[in-house]
Amino acid sequence: MSDLAIAAYCPRKLYYTWRVDDRTVPESVRERRELAFRYGELLAATDDALADEPIAISVDEYRENLERSRERVDRFDDLAEPDEREVFLAGRECRGIVHKVVADPPEPSMISTGEPPEQGVWEPDSVRAVAAAKALAWTRKRPVERAYVEYATHGVIRPVELTTRRKATYRRTVRATEAIDGPPPRLRGKAKCPSCEFRDRCGVRSRSLRSVLFGRR
Repeated sequence: MSDLAIAAYCPRKLYYTWRVDDRTVPESVRERRELAFRYGELLAATDDALADEPIAISVDEYRENLERSRERVDRFDDLAEPDEREVFLAGRECRGIVHKVVADPPEPSMISTGEPPEQGVWEPDSVRAVAAAKALAWTRKRPVERAYVEYATHGVIRPVELTTRRKATYRRTVRATEAIDGPPPRLRGKAKCPSCEFRDRCGVRSRSLRSVLFGRR
């Protein structure tokens, strides 16, 4: 899970996430992420075979989404067979695992196992994608102007252009993350709170932690 993505979603949630000893990615999440490395196989799969995969929608919807992604995303083939996968990158402001890196020009892609919005990407995913692009640019000493977010269980790939607005949101999130020294203020009137796994202990104050990561294994 991405620290910067969590901070963009809720800084207070990140504070409590830092206090979890075991942040190993569950096997079920790994299986859903793996879909993003099997697009060719999934496009050719029978209905029965596709139904056995950990997709989040119907077989027909998934196949339609994946076909649409292939038509609309100009680097679909590169993303289907990336030059590098699970790459650790350390940038000036953040470090972590980038799920895919494609070359010439270098562009990163981050895999989400959640549901995509109707258009574009969710803000936490945007922050994570910008972080990956900046770390890749810093590491490879080349400009990176675009990243991708792949909603693997829905067969949806969304390009993320590094616009001025997205970069500003990223920088604001980095500053907010670095400033955490005790629980940030609670969110109020937010629909995201009831589903948070830390809602029962939200408000407990403990020692300071500082970290800026955009991905973990």
